[in-house]
Order: sequence, then structure tokens, then C-alpha cells
Amino acid sequence: MSAYEIFLFLHSWIRWFILIIGLVVIFKSFAGWQGNKPYLKGDNGLSAGFMGLLHLNLLIGLVLYVFLSPYTQQAFGDFGAAMKDSYLRFWAVEHILVNIIAVVVAQIGRSKAKKAVSDLAKHKTQAIWYTIALILMLSRIPWAESARLFRGL
Repeated sequence: MSAYEIFLFLHSWIRWFILIIGLVVIFKSFAGWQGNKPYLKGDNGLSAGFMGLLHLNLLIGLVLYVFLSPYTQQAFGDFGAAMKDSYLRFWAVEHILVNIIAVVVAQIGRSKAKKAVSDLAKHKTQAIWYTIALILMLSRIPWAESARLFRGL
């Protein structure tokens, strides 16, 4: 088993934890915002866990992108040709760029929520920023490639 396969397995499976925790955080944030509920220690913990998983998966993705992926290696071999190939362009540009933007959006939301004075503002900030981040992430998951969805080792 190669380093590429191990990193790809981790990157693929961490995605599911990100999506599940992300949906929980978003749901709780909307419920807290709409119900004017207190922002609890558990809300902060879920938010921190969501961000931790995002950062971990970004790091794993960057290792794949820069060092291990045959797709990016092929794309960088002839970048002009890769831009004309929608499959290579997806992996060389679209997937990484949009997901980096998504992590930045989520991090901005986390920072703004931590600085918010009221519990309502914390919930509202997280609900909005995390929803945007999750939509961006969902748009760059290769849904059409079902073999990639539940990758094994």
C-alpha cells in the first residue's frame, strides 16, 4: 500500500465526518439563532471540532496535491493541456481552490462567532458562514464517481 493510497483513504473518509459534524453545527446554529437559545460550551466544542477536521483534511489534501497525486503531477506536466481536460482541471484547480476558499470562509465564520458578544450573534454567524462553507465543499466533491465516495484501503 502506497502513501498515496493511505492519504487518499484518510482524505476521503475524513470528508464524511466533516459533512456530518458540519450539518450538526449548522442545524444547531440555525436552531439557536431562530430559537434565541444560549450558546453552550458544547456548541463551541462542535464548532472547534468542525474546524479541526477541516484543517486536518486540508493538510492531507495539500500533501496529496503537492507530493502524491498522479492527477496533479500529470496536470503540472502540461498545465495548458490540463486546463482543456475537464477531469484534470477539476483535480488540478477547481477541487483544491474551492475547498481552500471553503476552509477560509469557515475559519472567518468561527473567528467572527468567537468575537460576537451575544449568543444570538454567535449562532447566526456560525449558521451563515458554515452554511456557505459547506455548500462550497459539497460543490467540489466528485459525486459522479461513486467509487470515490466510500473508498477502501
